[in-house]
Amino acid sequence: MNWLDCGQRVKAGGALTREEALAVLQSSDDEILEVVQAAFLARRQHFGRDVNLHILRNAQSGLCGENCAFCSQSASSAAEIERYPLQSIEEIVAGALDAQRAGAVKYCVVTSGRAPAADTLDTFCEAARLIRRATSLHLCVSPGLLTEGQARRLAGAGVHRVNHNLETARRYFPAICTTHSYEDRVATVRAVKAAGMEACCGGILGLGETLEDRVDLAFALRELGVDSIPVNFFNPRPGTPLADQPPLGARDGLRGLAMFRLVNPTRDIRAAGGREACLGALQPLALYAANSIFTSGYLTTPGQGRPADIRMLEEAGFRPAKLEM
Repeated sequence: MNWLDCGQRVKAGGALTREEALAVLQSSDDEILEVVQAAFLARRQHFGRDVNLHILRNAQSGLCGENCAFCSQSASSAAEIERYPLQSIEEIVAGALDAQRAGAVKYCVVTSGRAPAADTLDTFCEAARLIRRATSLHLCVSPGLLTEGQARRLAGAGVHRVNHNLETARRYFPAICTTHSYEDRVATVRAVKAAGMEACCGGILGLGETLEDRVDLAFALRELGVDSIPVNFFNPRPGTPLADQPPLGARDGLRGLAMFRLVNPTRDIRAAGGREACLGALQPLALYAANSIFTSGYLTTPGQGRPADIRMLEEAGFRPAKLEM
């Protein structure tokens, strides 16, 4: 396949077929730079060389009753992680102020658990109102499964975006979680969109799924019309059921990012959790497909740190996106 022609077609508004998307994932190592360049044509068309910096706050760690096999915070995990209850409104707001000082454009507050309890939703709503008054950050929350009424409350409090990942393809989902369903996750994404908020929804590459499953996930996200797609790279966590799963290779990670960009050319594509562990020295190439990254770490694992991220961006010829005041 002529990858540059493919990239030019997508850049001009064309759509990648499922067969072409699978071919991206099956491309040879000799083609990897051509595949990345094809993705870059679409990325540059819609986002230039700006990179959105996202900062996560794990506002409630562990204590989750769900059995997601990849997650160190789940009921099926014996991982040694810090566990604590919901943080206070003051702590969450202080984190937002720190994120703005660090140059982030998006601040995402995450809690573990199946769905938000009433007091969790109250905390999110009050924190959102205060953060909107005190900062110009784009505010994202990730509270678990939501009803339509809960989504409307968050929207009314000023939340811009809700994160709720599909994690993997519909076919493979029962292999990684049985305490809730793929359909439960889709319903939450639809509730978020119906409430007028942006939907941040992606998945994890390397859980044992097939290449066809990765393509199915990318197209499911396109069909749902999600606004932002975090592409996570599975980094096996000791103490979880998938602790012995082989890690995703760097080149496969890049192929995955390129495929998600070419299937969803206008969407915010994020090189998310596991970026450093999976991509290693090839990290800068991720920026040619992804227009956003998490910086300053993830939920239970550290990243390479903001100074190293900024240096990586600048040395690769990219720049942090600016906050809209």
